[in-house]
Amino acid sequence: MQAVMGEFIGTMILILLGGGVCAACNLNQSKAQNAGWIVIALGWAMAVTIAVFISGFMGPAHLNPAVTIAMAMTGAIEWSQVVPFIIAQLLGAIVGAILVWLAYLPHWDATEDQGAILGTFATGPAIRNLPANMITEAIGTFVLVLALLAFGKNDLQFGNNVFAVGAVILAVGLSLGGPTGYAINPARDLGPRIAHAILPMKNKGDSDWGYALVPIVGPIIGAIIAVLVFNLF
Repeated sequence: MQAVMGEFIGTMILILLGGGVCAACNLNQSKAQNAGWIVIALGWAMAVTIAVFISGFMGPAHLNPAVTIAMAMTGAIEWSQVVPFIIAQLLGAIVGAILVWLAYLPHWDATEDQGAILGTFATGPAIRNLPANMITEAIGTFVLVLALLAFGKNDLQFGNNVFAVGAVILAVGLSLGGPTGYAINPARDLGPRIAHAILPMKNKGDSDWGYALVPIVGPIIGAIIAVLVFNLF
């Protein structure tokens, strides 16, 4: 139960800080409006780092269903833990997105751009091509999971390991995030997308459920391939 709570709290903090930097850059009259992609990539990297530090003493701090599935494949966790972890991650992501909404409460009505509002919650493609978008998400998650597995074989202290994970998130965001916004985490996209659908925002528009499977299926495929490749060497 402690590990499950760790997944909930860690994913909540991840989305609060990660979604928060998107809100800061996207929403009208935010002091950080138009700060740009570098700020968003740095914000997400630090969000992951801080979330893992906060939740890491409670459990493995996957904070990502694709990572949970990958770790079950390697035997690092029992398969019986997969569903509880994923449920906790999804619920944490929803709560984290609601906290972002509360933190920026006046700015939603001040923002008329529906794409900017949705982009604060969920990812979306720069060029909409669902097969290509799914490949991008799979490649980004492949790099993430391969790095996590490799880190486990290195002699890294917990703190160094966490900062290394943050560096991977930053690298993926800067190098591979341009096409799709790099969800690389099904809970990171689905939880906030659900929050977007249910929260009362005047200008929010559609939640783009037609795209929602891409950041769910793509990361899971990428994680599975990473485990298979890692097992080869």
